[in-house]
Amino acid sequence: MRGVYEATLDALEPLAGLSHLDAGCGAGLALQMSAARGATVTGLDASDGLLAFARIRLPDADLLVGEIEELPFADESFDVVTAFNSIQYAVDPAHAVAELARVCRSRGRVAIGAWGDPARCETEALFARLRSLAPPPPGTPTPLAISDAGVIEDLLTDAGLRVDGGAEVPLTLEFADMDQAWTRHSAAGPLQKVIEVAGRDAVRSVLAEVLETDRKPDGALRQDNVMRYVTANK
Repeated sequence: MRGVYEATLDALEPLAGLSHLDAGCGAGLALQMSAARGATVTGLDASDGLLAFARIRLPDADLLVGEIEELPFADESFDVVTAFNSIQYAVDPAHAVAELARVCRSRGRVAIGAWGDPARCETEALFARLRSLAPPPPGTPTPLAISDAGVIEDLLTDAGLRVDGGAEVPLTLEFADMDQAWTRHSAAGPLQKVIEVAGRDAVRSVLAEVLETDRKPDGALRQDNVMRYVTANK
């Protein structure tokens, strides 16, 4: 995700002296990059385990456990608000984006980063196979739930924001071998839930089948994807 963070933060510059909330900050890499640009950073994530890594990266930052649909901040608290790879997991993405807008100051900026066109994301084949292996309950959010063209823009507009930019960013997932692919993929929360239902062996078998299908002519275990970000102002 580093390339997505870099491109989005570039679009939000200048950040020096501004307050920045990353909602769904995970292990804190985007906030670390923002702090290096001079921002005062705050993070929120539903996973205390991921926040433990963020606290190592950012020992002086305000990092809270919480839900993106109920941000524990007053109205107009931050100059910049971002949400990377998180809005699509909300039960109500529209409400989540409205929360981003609420805590953003007047004339501040909001940016959302997410997977891009599903047809150009090879990792979607893995997501699809996992859904067939352990079908989620109806209405369960999925990684590419807001990836269709115009969806993010509409969510921002409906929240009272003015869309002012955006771009696509390549995201390549490449692994030295199948063991490394398993270690990295199985660490993700969604795969952990599938493993709980279907078992490690079944999930690892699906991962191997998908990656072998996508193995490149040079022998690389690689999946080529596209991410995108959209910016808006308040």
